[in-house]
Amino acid sequence: MRRLPPLRLLNVFETVQRAGSPKLASGELNVSLSAVSQALRQLEDHIGAALFDRTTRPAKLTEAGEVLLKAVVENRERLDHALSDIQALTSNAGSAITVACTVGFATYWLMPRLEAFYLDHPDIVVNVQTTPLEVSRMSPGTDIAMRFGDGRWKDGDVEHLFDEVIEPVWSPALAERLAKEGRNLASAYLIHVDFPDPNWIAWPEYFARTGQKPTGSAKGLRFSNYVQAAQAALSGHGIMLGWRSTNGDHVDKGLLVPVGLPPMHPKSGFYTTLSHRSRNPEATQVVIDWMKKTAARNAKGPDNFLQNTTMS
Repeated sequence: MRRLPPLRLLNVFETVQRAGSPKLASGELNVSLSAVSQALRQLEDHIGAALFDRTTRPAKLTEAGEVLLKAVVENRERLDHALSDIQALTSNAGSAITVACTVGFATYWLMPRLEAFYLDHPDIVVNVQTTPLEVSRMSPGTDIAMRFGDGRWKDGDVEHLFDEVIEPVWSPALAERLAKEGRNLASAYLIHVDFPDPNWIAWPEYFARTGQKPTGSAKGLRFSNYVQAAQAALSGHGIMLGWRSTNGDHVDKGLLVPVGLPPMHPKSGFYTTLSHRSRNPEATQVVIDWMKKTAARNAKGPDNFLQNTTMS
């Protein structure tokens, strides 16, 4: 049997990719940059293949690196599910509800609104379980799955939360800087999110569905995580496809503004799924009803989502 690499090396490797660079990963892991570099070299020596193409800046994953990253992420997700299953089997926490959703949805929609929920429902605890991809499997420890799609899931009671609106956005600082330099949005980088999900909408589909010619620098910036991409846009590094579910608050606050390209209205939407195996369906339904009321109250519709000052 092949000897597996030490888990600490795999953890460093996955953290580097998730954080975006060895330097950021060293801060997250609280170790030196040289320690991160050494761990990556040790992992490559163990596997017998280069995981990074170091001739590029920043270094990109090789084909072997892509294969390993996929395996690490998938197995981490399986381990998370297993631990949740075990917790569900041994837990007696009657009013603790677990919501599974993507990192982006948790970070930008759910978590900022939970404080208001606790004010009205102090007796219910909401545990948020994030996944790197859309929630494909409803584990025994999950009460609610937040999903983007057509609503045709069979592992629970599905309710529509809100429709999605997608529109290119950038930071006001980037728009102002390009205007001062006499350049337009065609000179700005496009921010790409490589998200292996059939419902995910990337730049090529946006341009095709809206009848627009591709714009922005062909070089672009690529991320494997929507939160990283949003941070890049907020920092003025380029134009990203803003989803109402995750960038709506940024637009409301003026941190991101539409670039002036037409919005796209996907056929898919966001849905809640109440698990058939939920141990407390009454409390779970309370959480879902709150989500629906919050979504309806916060819903601005396409016009309001796009009404902030555009800059071209």
